[in-house]
Amino acid sequence: MRKTTQSPGEKIVKDIKRATRKQYSSEEKIRITPEAAFSVNDWSILVIFIVGIGGIGTLEGPIIGCILFFVLREFLADLGSWYMIILGLISVAIMLLKPRGLWSMLTRNRNLTLFPTTRQIGHSP
Repeated sequence: MRKTTQSPGEKIVKDIKRATRKQYSSEEKIRITPEAAFSVNDWSILVIFIVGIGGIGTLEGPIIGCILFFVLREFLADLGSWYMIILGLISVAIMLLKPRGLWSMLTRNRNLTLFPTTRQIGHSP
């Protein structure tokens, strides 16, 4: 019987397969439940927050909102349930002070667009 030699990469892959086979049996299944995928608290509210504070009607606004959301999430993560209350207060303040979002504040006196696509309400062709 001939013995084949394994490359170092093949040996690493074989070792990883052996280690994970012990940890995860074939009886366990990974599944996504509708409650987790479409939870109001997890996705819908956060998307409204991101678009609302960034600016609706542009592509740049939600990008700015997303960056701000992730920065705030990192800084406020240790506050527990106060985290969502603070996010709500920030969103209400921005929506009252700047109804078109933070992107409109940045481009108020300039004709600055990163993406030349906008959506305007009330204009008919």
